[in-house]
Amino acid sequence: MKRILYFILSLFLVVGLSSCNQEDDGNETTTLTLAHSLSQEHPVHIALEEFAKEVEEKTDGRYKVKIFPNGQLGSENESMEQILAGVLSMARVASPSLATYERGYDTFGLPYIFNDTQDYYNIMDSDEIRDFFMSSEDKGFLTLTYYDSGARSFYTKNKAIRTPDDLKGLKIRVQDMKSQTEMVNLLGGTPVAMGYGDVYTSLQTGIIDGTENNETALTIGGHGEIAKVYSKDEHAMIPDALVISSEIWEKIDAKDQEVILEAARNSTELHKKLWAESIKEARETAEKDMDVEFIDDIDKTPFIEKTKPLVEQYRKDYKEVDELLTTIEKVRSK
Repeated sequence: MKRILYFILSLFLVVGLSSCNQEDDGNETTTLTLAHSLSQEHPVHIALEEFAKEVEEKTDGRYKVKIFPNGQLGSENESMEQILAGVLSMARVASPSLATYERGYDTFGLPYIFNDTQDYYNIMDSDEIRDFFMSSEDKGFLTLTYYDSGARSFYTKNKAIRTPDDLKGLKIRVQDMKSQTEMVNLLGGTPVAMGYGDVYTSLQTGIIDGTENNETALTIGGHGEIAKVYSKDEHAMIPDALVISSEIWEKIDAKDQEVILEAARNSTELHKKLWAESIKEARETAEKDMDVEFIDDIDKTPFIEKTKPLVEQYRKDYKEVDELLTTIEKVRSK
């Protein structure tokens, strides 16, 4: 499958910095390919379209960004392989998937790293995190910016999760991530790793009692038709990352690198507004049209205490996680 993808890419797509064309005015244009797995209606895609527009305008057409949504170029793992090979220029991926190449990204999959949305934005927009994003050039990629993918909370068919004890005996779907599985175990639930596409039917048939995600899953995923209690514990805030191939990046001159970085960060600011609107709309729809009850007055302290051993174990096992958590703590203390 990978060989077929590379073959199609080399023949059919205008890829990376090898794709240079002469415009009518004699200027050379380079097309940067950008892949992601989301739909064209998703706030991330809309933000990426603005990113592409700004890059083209501010480089006077020297660079154009061609976006391939809906997983057209393969999975996130396949996109990263193409990034590292310099075949694909850029991709939007979930940040923990980058831990394969840079262990520090495991940090973003851990529970209760951020206090709330404002704390998340304050830290993610800091110079220190931006330096971390740009520090993986020798690993084959750099992260230009991040996109919010929401605060993940527990929701079940009919039971509020106000304390860790409320999870006892419940089968909770989690992403296929070690940190998520261990988190639910520590909180007393039974983790069930499965793909997002299987969640609706699994809730419906009783294979699982609940799951965890942001509010849009209730409406877009239809989960609110079955799961009627959303307990806003906000145990994880996992950013998406816009990454670029180091091989591609090194061939862009410093002036245009700055333009691309600025455009990427501007797209994040746009995405914040779009995302906030999406969350607000999803909650209103879930409450009014799907009769979902939202539990907002949750004391996070017992959840944080229960999951501390997991965070400490990652700090012990991976010095990169320890370093990034220390950086986050320093940013927060400013």
